[in-house]
Amino acid sequence: MKSLDSFYQDITEGSTVDPTSLLPNDIQKEIGHFNVFDIKELLERMKGKPGMPYDRRAYYKISLIRGHNKAEYADKVIEIEKQGLLFATPKIPYNYLPQDTNQGGQFCVFTSEFLSKNKSGIDLDELPIFASDGYPIFQLSDEEVSEVELIFNKIQKEINSDYIYKYDLIRNYVAELIHFGQKLQPITALYSKHNSAARVSSLFAELLERQFPIESPNQRLELRTAKDFAERLSVHVNHLNKVLKENTGKTTTELISNRLTNEAKILLKQTDWNISEIAYSLGFEELAHFSNFFKKQTSYTPIAFRA
Repeated sequence: MKSLDSFYQDITEGSTVDPTSLLPNDIQKEIGHFNVFDIKELLERMKGKPGMPYDRRAYYKISLIRGHNKAEYADKVIEIEKQGLLFATPKIPYNYLPQDTNQGGQFCVFTSEFLSKNKSGIDLDELPIFASDGYPIFQLSDEEVSEVELIFNKIQKEINSDYIYKYDLIRNYVAELIHFGQKLQPITALYSKHNSAARVSSLFAELLERQFPIESPNQRLELRTAKDFAERLSVHVNHLNKVLKENTGKTTTELISNRLTNEAKILLKQTDWNISEIAYSLGFEELAHFSNFFKKQTSYTPIAFRA
């Protein structure tokens, strides 16, 4: 996982800015971490750097994104045409890629310790907005952008203040952002945690995503089949398949295959590993098995897709 230290190193690399100078006042006295940033200012500082790598982060992030962007989140690729709200969790790898130079907005990063249940009354693991099988990115209207921007502005103002209880107040603002996002979700998503079948579905999605991204040719997927996942979840494979079909419209094998295909595409396009190494890391015993699988899923051979 990408740590907070790595995050601060990345956003100051190539500049004369000391990473510690970006830490908010008195944050060291807090249990946990929180900070807020202006996207336009950050992009100016990071000018010339490559795009954000597709990775899992060891922190939560809420972003108000202004501008045309493409977001890659787990096995989803989502186009943000004009403006959007993104909720990122340590459970799932993600990135978003600017599609033009007219970028703006704000984002905050925080750890689970900062927004712990005893401090905020919020259980991050139980929130639909951060569920492994949730929908984390929303297109926003101009009116909705104004509402979200107002909350971020209050956070920005408060973090620079000398108010002794400012982080308690900021937790309330973060909670407001979370509830704003949850209200944008389909009503079924908000109540899925009350359904045991949906809980199994969510746990399956989390187990699947924990295995990604593949960062080394020596890293190998541990869970590859419906039987593997059913055994890890202590349910019968037929029950798992029924639950996933009801909740997602897809079988266990289809969900695994879709995720493997997406990761294979990333590795073929973004690494210089040979195809045998990619096949091995994705759990295929033979190169031919991987080639047949990939062609069945995409209509391309791995070599043709990489070209």
